[in-house]
Amino acid sequence: MTKKALLFIALAISMVACNKPAEAAKEVKTAYVDTSELMKQYTEAKDLEAKYKSKAEEKGRQLDAEIKRFKQEAASFQSQAQANGQEWAQKKGAELQKREQQLGYAQQALSQELQQESGKEMDSLVSGVKKFIKSYGKEKGYAYIYGTGDAASILYAEDKFDITKEVIKSLNDKYKSAEKKEEVKK
Repeated sequence: MTKKALLFIALAISMVACNKPAEAAKEVKTAYVDTSELMKQYTEAKDLEAKYKSKAEEKGRQLDAEIKRFKQEAASFQSQAQANGQEWAQKKGAELQKREQQLGYAQQALSQELQQESGKEMDSLVSGVKKFIKSYGKEKGYAYIYGTGDAASILYAEDKFDITKEVIKSLNDKYKSAEKKEEVKK
C-alpha cells in the first residue's frame, strides 16, 4: 500500500468516528446525594425525630415515676423485713420481684411501641424522599442520581456531582409549603 492509500483510510476512519449520532456523543448527566446528610438536614426528618423524642420523654416520665416508687419501696423493705418477720419478708419480696418484672416488661413494651410507630413514619418519609429524588432527577435531566452515606452505593465521586444541598433545599421548601397549606386548612 502506498502512503496515499494509508492516509485515505485514516481520513475515512476519522470521518466515520466524527459522524457518530449526537446522542451517543452527548454526556450523561449524573450526580449523587449524601443520604445520611440529607436525613440530618431535612426538616421533616428533624420534626419526626423531635416528635418521637418528645413522646419517649413524656411516656418515660410516667414509667420513671413508677420505677422511683418501686425503688423507694424496695429500700424500705430491707428495714421492715427484720421488724415484720420472715413470712412477711418472703411474701413482700415475691411481690417486689413481680413488680420489678412488670416494670421491665413495661419499659420494653414502651420502647417497642415507639420503635414501631416511628419506624412506620420513617419508612413513609424515606419512600417520599425517593419519589421526590426520582421526579427531581427527571426534572433536572439527570440520567442517574446515586446515593452515598449509610447505605453507600458509590465508592468515589467528584464533589462537583454532589447535589445533596440542592435536594435538601427543594425538599425543605416542599415540606414548608405543605405545612403552610395544612395551617390554612385549620
